[in-house]
Amino acid sequence: MALDLEAKKVLLRKIPHGLFICGVSEGGEVNGFTASWVTQGSFEPPLVVMAVRREGSSHGIIERTKLFSLNFLRADQKDLAAVFFKPQKALGGRFEAAPFVLGEFGLPLLEDCIGGIECGLVDQVSVGDHTVFVAAVVSASIQKDCEALDLASTGWSYGG
Repeated sequence: MALDLEAKKVLLRKIPHGLFICGVSEGGEVNGFTASWVTQGSFEPPLVVMAVRREGSSHGIIERTKLFSLNFLRADQKDLAAVFFKPQKALGGRFEAAPFVLGEFGLPLLEDCIGGIECGLVDQVSVGDHTVFVAAVVSASIQKDCEALDLASTGWSYGG
């Protein structure tokens, strides 16, 4: 029996996704992208799992540095997520749209969001067009506990 491509697309797009700004840093340059394929992977140790498109420049930085940050966006930050969602031709520039500080591990953490975590890579699996990164949460800071932005509320789709 052949896979019903339309049914697959509709159903996979129903998987709930948060929207995060993933930040990376290498050689003094920061970069970032909007990540939606993110989930908690373990309580002890605290792990997150994130899938990243292999063609993106941040993918290689994560592989080389073994580090990334995740910034948790408020429900009213769709416009900021859009800045980081659009493809770009070169590294940098996106963080000019939002003030940030470098965290304990040198990763960009937005100053105006729910909060952020810095993560250290512990494993990865490359299958298909994305790599699944498994990382330990090595630092966490919270600014304001409130409703988080999710993909469904934006009207966008990434998946299927």
